[in-house]
Amino acid sequence: MNIPYSLPLIDQDVIQEVNDTLINTGWLTSGPKVKQLEEELKKLTGAPACICVNSWVSGAMLILRWFGVGPGDEVIIPSYTYSATALAIMNIGATPVMVDVKEDFTIDEHKIAATVTPSTKAIIPVDLGGWPCNYDEIFAVVNSEAVKARFQAKTERQQKMGRLLVLADAAHSIGAVYKGRPAALAADVAIFSFHSVKNITTGEGGGICLNFPALFNNAEEYQFLKYFALNGQTKSAFEKNQIGGWRYDIVDQGMKVNMPDICAAIGLSQIRRYQGALLPERRLIYDQYNRKFSDHGWALLPPYDNNEKTSSYHLYLLRIKDITEEQRDQIIQYVSERGVGVNVHYIPMPMLTLFRQRGYKISDYPVTYRMYANEISLPLYNGMTEEQVSFVVETIAAAYKNIIK
Repeated sequence: MNIPYSLPLIDQDVIQEVNDTLINTGWLTSGPKVKQLEEELKKLTGAPACICVNSWVSGAMLILRWFGVGPGDEVIIPSYTYSATALAIMNIGATPVMVDVKEDFTIDEHKIAATVTPSTKAIIPVDLGGWPCNYDEIFAVVNSEAVKARFQAKTERQQKMGRLLVLADAAHSIGAVYKGRPAALAADVAIFSFHSVKNITTGEGGGICLNFPALFNNAEEYQFLKYFALNGQTKSAFEKNQIGGWRYDIVDQGMKVNMPDICAAIGLSQIRRYQGALLPERRLIYDQYNRKFSDHGWALLPPYDNNEKTSSYHLYLLRIKDITEEQRDQIIQYVSERGVGVNVHYIPMPMLTLFRQRGYKISDYPVTYRMYANEISLPLYNGMTEEQVSFVVETIAAAYKNIIK
């Protein structure tokens, strides 16, 4: 049996929605499908406003630039995340400051305050695998007198905020729940990824959910960010294409990061079925893994539901007790040779050449390394059968028996 690590959901509903874009709307770039997807995002998350862009990275860069983050500034991130979290910061000239994580893969909120300096402008907690961070505790740090006293506003928006911006890297966590509400509402802004391997995909893409404090007008900021995502232009090509709609203005030095309709159509088909069918199916697969691994004392299962948080079931982050990185790699080789596609999320940034050359050391993040060294990400996607789940578990168990015992 061959089981790929990931498969995007491309079914007849997706094909029909894409064909509607190709045949009936007469429009490929940003237009009515993007607007519909933004409205569906608002319904799913309860966010006051949502903006679709062409990737998570561009969305993060857009929001950081909106907040006035740039050269000389610092942004706090966890050391255990995909490098895109840091690259979004570096791409606008700012510096990522890394903080170690806890045993659930999320940023250790108790270590945040010590990293805040007068140059710090934002923090980006990461909902790794779809498991929400402890946002109330993060905001307690951000709003503490000691941390607020170190915050030095340089722009009007920073002055209005009066504290660090909390930008949730929600690339994995669409549909996750935090304390009875959509996790997207737990931060000032949350950004989803719609990359091909995500729970909802547009091929490439991202979704920004605004939830700014009352001093901000979310509707006005949405309108500005729509301009800002399109070269600072006050009308999209779709709007300019309407009879008599040719005149426009450029109101800021914006970016070109808008999502095309042809991409939005894929996500639009999926998001309409997400809460009712696609997300429950992912939970079912998660439950099957948990049940089948429960008989194996060496299997450390990922968090996915407690009294305060519920995962989006994006990644099944299996950890194997008391093994080394080398043994983990041998297990991956064994299961790969037997047709099971697996992955590792992620190689810690301080172990990658780019970051090592900039002085980051994995020895400064011991929990991050420990979590990475024994982690294997298992196949998890809509359409997986219980027979396939069983085969994955049996193959992992056989690998453990052959390599560790």
